[in-house]
Amino acid sequence: MYTQLEGKTRVTLKKSGVVLDLVPPPTKVNNLIFGRTWIDSPGEMVMTNLTTGDKVVLYFQPCGWFGSGRYEVDGYVYNSEEEPKMLMTGKWNQSMSYQPCDQEGEPLPGTEMKEVWKVAAAPANDKYQYTYFAHKINSFDTAPKKLLASDSRLRPDRCALEQGDTSKAGAEKGRLEERQREEKRTREAKGHQFTPKWFNRTDDIAPTPWGDLEIYDYNGKYSEHRATVDSSDSIEVVDAKSIEFNPWQYANLSSE
Repeated sequence: MYTQLEGKTRVTLKKSGVVLDLVPPPTKVNNLIFGRTWIDSPGEMVMTNLTTGDKVVLYFQPCGWFGSGRYEVDGYVYNSEEEPKMLMTGKWNQSMSYQPCDQEGEPLPGTEMKEVWKVAAAPANDKYQYTYFAHKINSFDTAPKKLLASDSRLRPDRCALEQGDTSKAGAEKGRLEERQREEKRTREAKGHQFTPKWFNRTDDIAPTPWGDLEIYDYNGKYSEHRATVDSSDSIEVVDAKSIEFNPWQYANLSSE
């Protein structure tokens, strides 16, 4: 089964103000019904520097027989004139390297391949081979003292999955998805318009292979809300694990 994310990720770097636009490769889920389920991401990933016009196009090789080609990534960094300037190669689960290239994409004489990054060591016997950094950002230890109930750390399906309980994770995910559908039905029945809290729609339209997409910009209100919560004495600091995940618009659908 192939899945394609119908959207882009747009990031503004705080220090430089550079805006990056990312279109990920598709995801292929293998053996969804029978056998050992595993995921592959064959296809192109494109990251564009919207400030300069430069971009990188990486091709994720599909996994072949007996695992051949799995994890392999190749591509080029292009300038704003669409000219290749660097070739990149490696395995996304190990390391990536780069080398300056000519207009034909061939390595320039006198240059050598240099490693640009490598995967950090992961804890021994980790079920998902998470790095220490991945565990850190998902941990309650790094969470704010006054955790918002909508924080994804609290998602019951995610907590169960991290503990290796896939059956519970599947059941919890199904429950959350049904609640989402209930919210949508309630919103439509009441004639309410869904409006994102932390993002504003712009007039920009981004073309993609699957159609034009609207662009939303972060409005800064979450930072203001977070600051208000952190400075409030009326909100008690409690054990984060005791907070129930609650991102919902309607507090109690059964009474609405």
